[in-house]
Amino acid sequence: MILDSIDQIKEVDQFNMYDQIFGLPEQLKKAWEVANTFPLPEYKPVSQIVIAGMGGSAIGGDLLASYISDLASVPVVVHRDYDLPAWANGTHTLVIASSHSGNTEETLSAYAKAKENGCQILCISTGGKLAQYAQADKKPLWKFDHKGQPRAAVGYSFGILLAFVSRMGIVSDQNDIVLQTVQSMTEVQKDYGMEIPTPKNPAKRMAGQMQNRWVAVFACGRMSPIARRWKGQISEIAKAWAQFEFLPEANHNTLAGLVNPEELIPTTMAIFLRSEFDHQRNQLRTELTRKSFMVEGFGTDMIDAKGEQPLAQMFNTLLYGDYIAFYLAMLYKADPTPVEMIENFKKEMK
Repeated sequence: MILDSIDQIKEVDQFNMYDQIFGLPEQLKKAWEVANTFPLPEYKPVSQIVIAGMGGSAIGGDLLASYISDLASVPVVVHRDYDLPAWANGTHTLVIASSHSGNTEETLSAYAKAKENGCQILCISTGGKLAQYAQADKKPLWKFDHKGQPRAAVGYSFGILLAFVSRMGIVSDQNDIVLQTVQSMTEVQKDYGMEIPTPKNPAKRMAGQMQNRWVAVFACGRMSPIARRWKGQISEIAKAWAQFEFLPEANHNTLAGLVNPEELIPTTMAIFLRSEFDHQRNQLRTELTRKSFMVEGFGTDMIDAKGEQPLAQMFNTLLYGDYIAFYLAMLYKADPTPVEMIENFKKEMK
């Protein structure tokens, strides 16, 4: 079986995505440390923050907005599109343009609109046009070094943002929490390594359950962006279809769709991500929603987040999903790194 053959895994994983996933705890720690050394501009007080980004850069914004939703003194909104909403204008709005490559056209468009609208700006990137524009326009730039796919840089895309809002006083200092999270991630991933055989490896077993199935990932509250991340990783790493759903919203529409087409029900799997920090009513909703899927004949599974505090539970579950997506790619014999369809689409857009 390929999942228990390190040689076969390395043969499929030609660009070594495995090490990128394994290195996520250390990456988060490094991002936090580096971001705390960047020069902090003197910003005027803000009443709202807009994080403009796409894909692997935007997910860091999702994680931040979700994690600090009940901690932050101002709202944080993630913008995945061109330009900016009309309300994002003036110095009371801070726009953070986040692009791993620095060449994401939607983010560059949002940056240009932020300048036009007189917003305060911070640029986060490894380089590219965004870094060039920021330097030419004398806008604050936090430039980090990462070689690899944006989806493998989630430690940076989140850690840098968290350090920024912490240093700005929008949330309290998060140093101890970040270090606890890194330690917790390092510990839990010991069960997911490629050297751990399938019977003892929950990530390999879950990948096996997902093989040849349509996968839907459900979550609520702080875990919602983790469901989005799982979907994105399954698609980009395993080259497989997946979707994400949020509770309680799914109880007001998705439940009605558990009837047709009947022939696809046995090939669909619903995964529910659950945290002890979820709202008490949403914990009940998660249980009852899963029960509804089971009654209709869907395959389901419940994933309980590990960790002693919310950030650790978020990143432990995120990391678990990355390993699952990797092993699912191995089962499909798909190299986890290249995304040819996305690259070809970008060429057509040009």
